[in-house]
Amino acid sequence: MKKTHVPALFIIFLVAAALLLAVNRAGAQNAAANNSGKTAEQVFKNIQVLKGIPADQLQPTMQFIAGSLGVECTFCHVQNAFEKDDKKSKLAARKMIEMQMAINKNHFDGDLRVTCYSCHHGAHEPAAIPAIAEEEPKRTEAANAAAKPELPAADQVLDKYLQAVGGAEAVQKITSRVSKGTINFGAQEFPVTIAAKAPNKRISTVQLPNGAAITAFDGHAGWLGSPGGETRDMTADDVDTIGLDAAFYLPVEMKTMFAQFFVRPAADKIGGHEVYQLIGTKPGKPPVRFFFDKESGLLLRTVRYSQTPLGRNPIQVDFADYRSEGGMKIPFQWSIARPLGRFTIKVSEVQQNVAIDDAKFLKPAAPAAPAEQKPAQK
Repeated sequence: MKKTHVPALFIIFLVAAALLLAVNRAGAQNAAANNSGKTAEQVFKNIQVLKGIPADQLQPTMQFIAGSLGVECTFCHVQNAFEKDDKKSKLAARKMIEMQMAINKNHFDGDLRVTCYSCHHGAHEPAAIPAIAEEEPKRTEAANAAAKPELPAADQVLDKYLQAVGGAEAVQKITSRVSKGTINFGAQEFPVTIAAKAPNKRISTVQLPNGAAITAFDGHAGWLGSPGGETRDMTADDVDTIGLDAAFYLPVEMKTMFAQFFVRPAADKIGGHEVYQLIGTKPGKPPVRFFFDKESGLLLRTVRYSQTPLGRNPIQVDFADYRSEGGMKIPFQWSIARPLGRFTIKVSEVQQNVAIDDAKFLKPAAPAAPAEQKPAQK
């Protein structure tokens, strides 16, 4: 796993979290541009305990370990020589992975119930002694005794969300949107442009000091571009993520995008607002959590997960500063967070129903190989 100079970007927002994919994956080990169908050991050097996993799952798995232990890549790896076994922490990590796999196999029928985070909780040294609480802890019995709140049906929450943004007619009058603004990583700030077109095309471009980081989806396949012009195809996991984010008519189509919805109470307020939590599920996929403002009905947060062989990587997106544009309310601020970093996108300019060529979303053709030079005739 290679450390990048720009904080990790993995998903696309409902408009912007696509940026998460672009920079986070841009600096992976020197793998081939398209490793579809190959295993980790066929692409990367010195793979020992993760043999057999898809090659495109190795990087997300390393991210899961880093997030679970609160460490950077170089905690285990030698910079620019990731295959080396020079560090004891890398050898220990292999033993811990084997231990986790054995626990799940022998005690949980192979289900992924115990992970790195089960013991580490964001620290590289697991805590062996229970912490002393600074105040009287809340007892489970008292919490269970509290009256359970009455919750609306999932359809009621989704219908209120659709009306909150302007209604189906207003939403479907818009066929394209170009948003411009800035993306902030702590003290760093860069220009960002997101172009989206119905029904589900999207391209996001972040102008970094050394070039553009691009994430694009043409409705069927996606690609990532890194500074310097290198591109690679999205993995199946990437496509699953962007499929939700690229849904241009999300408020209208959300009911049909999941097999089931479950309404659950939310433990905390979001930005001072009480919320309803909806959990969307599809067979064979991690759940997606949606948090809607009880009063306004607007979507305030999503939490989704990318599956890896060792556990799930969580990604949280918060939406704020809703404004009316062309009869539809859209968020002008998105904050995207993962265990090891976060960034915020602030939109300053929006244009809707503008012409966008479909070719804009397609992956650029690979440059032609230079013609072979023939030696000069004497």
